Amino acid sequence: MSLACPTALHALRRALSMLGLLCLCLSPAASRAADEPALRDPAVSGRDAPLRPLFAGSWQKDFGRSDKWEEEVQRVIDQLNREMQRQGRGDAGTIGMSGSRRGVGNLIAHARLAELITRQTTLRITQAGDEVRIERQGDAALVCSTLSEIENTFASAHGTELCGWDRLQLVFQIVLAEGVLIEHRFSVDPAGQELSMLTSVSSRDSRPFNLMTFYTRYEAPEDGLNCVQTLSRGLVCSARDGAASTTAEPPR
Repeated sequence: MSLACPTALHALRRALSMLGLLCLCLSPAASRAADEPALRDPAVSGRDAPLRPLFAGSWQKDFGRSDKWEEEVQRVIDQLNREMQRQGRGDAGTIGMSGSRRGVGNLIAHARLAELITRQTTLRITQAGDEVRIERQGDAALVCSTLSEIENTFASAHGTELCGWDRLQLVFQIVLAEGVLIEHRFSVDPAGQELSMLTSVSSRDSRPFNLMTFYTRYEAPEDGLNCVQTLSRGLVCSARDGAASTTAEPPR
């Protein structure tokens, strides 16, 4: 979907360029992924198309490696307290999770939003021709071209979505009408067995909150089953009508 106003699209593209996709430097895992060798999508082999990593497949969340939002919030708060002490502002009192300061309140709100939008335990990704599609249970699919560097994929009164490529990373940026910026960065390892998603939520009133989620490849069940990855029981699948259920072995 194109923007109704070319000027607005130009402004958004310029804003994307100015942001410089800053979250890349905030994550060592994302930085390593950016240095990986390119893979060629066989669907576009022989055509004049850019090299893109292969994201296609079914992926389940690795709880052991993925960030926990509460721990990440506490880590950022501890960092803020250390910065205050270095600046000689320790007499103002330390910041806590229940702090009433505006910046901390925004940080926790961003953290809760990041946790909410990364709640999916499984992803299904298709990549054929010039398109990659990320299916998320209970949420809208993320769709991007493998050909263009920056693409406007959605625009409405509620916000705008852009997608594009930063070297080997697939990046989605959602700008909400309230001024909140949500960014997803997808990377896949050279062996094609591990997928990472760096989610960043930010606004003008608070520093970005970053949450890293890791996924491993798995054999997807047939379409008649609905599956959820759990901490205690591994991958739990049930028939869509609730008539039957199975439990798969957790990832090793």
